[in-house]
Amino acid sequence: MLLALDIGNTNITCGVFQGDKLVTTWRMSTAIHRMPDEYANMMLSIMERRGVTGAQIKDVVICSVVPPLLIIFDEVCKYFLKKSPLIVEAGVKTGIRIDMDNPREVGADRIANAVAAHQLYGSPLIIIDMGTATTIDVINKSGDYIGGAIAPGIYIATEALFTRTAVLPRIELSLPRKAIGRNTVAAMQSGIVFGYIGLIEGLVNRIQAELDEKAKVIGAGGFATLLSQATNVIDIVNSDLTLIGLRMIYNMNRP
Repeated sequence: MLLALDIGNTNITCGVFQGDKLVTTWRMSTAIHRMPDEYANMMLSIMERRGVTGAQIKDVVICSVVPPLLIIFDEVCKYFLKKSPLIVEAGVKTGIRIDMDNPREVGADRIANAVAAHQLYGSPLIIIDMGTATTIDVINKSGDYIGGAIAPGIYIATEALFTRTAVLPRIELSLPRKAIGRNTVAAMQSGIVFGYIGLIEGLVNRIQAELDEKAKVIGAGGFATLLSQATNVIDIVNSDLTLIGLRMIYNMNRP
């Protein structure tokens, strides 16, 4: 079995593959001050509850946008799983040409998304990952990663309204019934959810206009299912896209 770890700013998304099949996934909160023993205990306990033991893990692949946690999880893998993980970074084969001013600036999670989407759905593509940040990545018809856009994520916006105002509450994100909210919570849900739909639709339309041919739009990340219900610009939702990309990159480098 292969353990794939996507270390993000808010959550660490974990998945276990049996061959090409993703058999289980779970998330842990990201905390840079947590010790390797703590992460190992959490991860192994959750795995066992999902019917997977540490001994069944034959290898590990990791992407991270939180550099301090790479050291932590490298230790977790080596001391608790007895495996040296493959870390997605410069020099790792991906099968995707990064046509950017500085290719090293592109996050490993965005590369994993691009690899998976290109292999699963062809090109050209627009990939929208709706997590802590909302990232939009573009692959042209030649299969090259050519850039994209980055905006604050919907969760960041929701928390900012709660923490930076005196009376607005913390709300649950759900699909509003109407744009005109009849109370404070409904108004916040409308502004946040429909506001982000407007952001996504606007950027997708601008990117489509810059490409030579119409691109397929893929939604990924924790909020993709929610937001895709309120727009017709997203063609496919794949919440496991990053994990699938990690498995593909692993196969290219450790077949």
